[in-house]
Amino acid sequence: MPMRGVRLFGVSGKLSHHFVGPFEILERVGPLAYQLALPPQLAHVHDVFHVSMLHKYVTNPRHVIDYYPFVVQEDVSYTKLSASIVDQNEKVLRNRTIPYVKIQWQRHTPEKAIWELEEDMRRLHYQLFA
Repeated sequence: MPMRGVRLFGVSGKLSHHFVGPFEILERVGPLAYQLALPPQLAHVHDVFHVSMLHKYVTNPRHVIDYYPFVVQEDVSYTKLSASIVDQNEKVLRNRTIPYVKIQWQRHTPEKAIWELEEDMRRLHYQLFA
């Protein structure tokens, strides 16, 4: 189930490679829909998802699934705290330059660090730039 930043379930936003889970599939509801076993924190979220919202889990005997606690607000949003700025870069256009920062989110590996607009990160996570 994808989630990034402050995100509302069912509202499309920026594409994301970050997922919450894994969760057990209880049953196939339709040709492209599955019902998931969600934890109690997500009891107010509809438990049926389209196959495009799911990510295949590849089993690994050494992998220990860590259900880290996260808080879902009453408006069904979730805030992911950023951990650190890994890199900075600028995209040069004809008339202007757009600064980007590479953010490594908490509880994610360095390979999953993503590029974000510096302006947005300064507004949402000003403590990273202190």
